Amino acid sequence: MIKHPEQRVGVFVDVQNMYHSARNLYNNSRVNFKELLKTAVAGRKLVSATAYVIKSESKEETGFFEALDSQGFKVKMKDLQTFSSGAKKADWDVGLAVDIIKIAPKLDVVVLVSGDGDFTPLAEYLQNHGMQVEVVAFGKTTSHMIIEQADDFIDLSENPRKFLIRKYQ
Repeated sequence: MIKHPEQRVGVFVDVQNMYHSARNLYNNSRVNFKELLKTAVAGRKLVSATAYVIKSESKEETGFFEALDSQGFKVKMKDLQTFSSGAKKADWDVGLAVDIIKIAPKLDVVVLVSGDGDFTPLAEYLQNHGMQVEVVAFGKTTSHMIIEQADDFIDLSENPRKFLIRKYQ
């Protein structure tokens, strides 16, 4: 897979997917998003880095959102939806996909930071329009469909010390 310094890169992070994967796989650890961004860009020209987050009513995550912003991410927030049945819904799949399609003409490479197989058709679409698609996620929680479709897959599980911040209680 070709990576060279002149490639224009967009990095799009499904924060919920990464948060839950790290928490479930690594005993409540958190993702080191600064290191993740550096690895995703890989010395190329960063055009856009966007982190898609869900805002709860508690506002506990404000510091985390500010940290993402200070690390170079544009933070896009969506409120957690609570239905009358008590069910909750929170995802950015469609919004993330639309944002990527809108900016795609300005990019050579799309780095999707998510293990969600729902993004497989998006990856195929982008590739059919001349873009390189790279996926960064934890291998154990990543859909095999998106791994197979991607031009490159970086498994964060191969170097957890680099990509995780452990929570100590």
